[in-house]
Amino acid sequence: MQQTRPASDDGSSGESDAIVMRPIGRVHSSRATVEDDRWDAVEAFIELESPFTAEALIGLDAFSHVEVVFVMDRVEPGKVEREARHPRNNPAWPRIGIFAQRAKNRPNAIGTTICRILRVEGLRLHVHGLDAVDGSPVLDLKPWVMEFGPRGGLRQPAWITELMQHYWE
Repeated sequence: MQQTRPASDDGSSGESDAIVMRPIGRVHSSRATVEDDRWDAVEAFIELESPFTAEALIGLDAFSHVEVVFVMDRVEPGKVEREARHPRNNPAWPRIGIFAQRAKNRPNAIGTTICRILRVEGLRLHVHGLDAVDGSPVLDLKPWVMEFGPRGGLRQPAWITELMQHYWE
C-alpha cells in the first residue's frame, strides 16, 4: 500500500499524490484565444501524437459523438478558483462553488466536451463543438455511448440556462 504524506499548508499532500499524464494529441482550432461564447462557429480537429498511429482511431467514426478530455493550459495559476464566486463575475447570478460550475479556472484545469464527429483522416479527428483553443493538450478521447448518458430526469438552475444561451451559437 502506498503511503501518503500529511497535507502541507497549501492543501496538497506533496509529491506522493502527483498524477502524471501525457497528452495523446493537440487541438488544432481556428480559435487561438479563450473566449466565453460562440464555440459552434469554431472549426477544430485533434491530431494524435507519437507513439499513436491512425489505428488508434479505427472505428471511432461509427459513433456520432466523442467526449474530448483536454487541459485548459492557458489558465493562470493565480486565477485558479478554490471557493465560491459569481459565474462570469455576474452579480445577477448566485455565488456558487467552483465545482457547481464549469468555469475554466478550475483546480486541475481539465475540460471535457461532447463533440459531434465529422470525420477521421489518418491521425486527425475532425469535430464540431469543441470548446478548446488551438494547441490545447488532449488527454483522452471516449466515444459517446448513450447508456453512459444521464439516467432519470435532468435539472439545472435558471442561471446556467441563461449563461449557456450564446455558448454554442
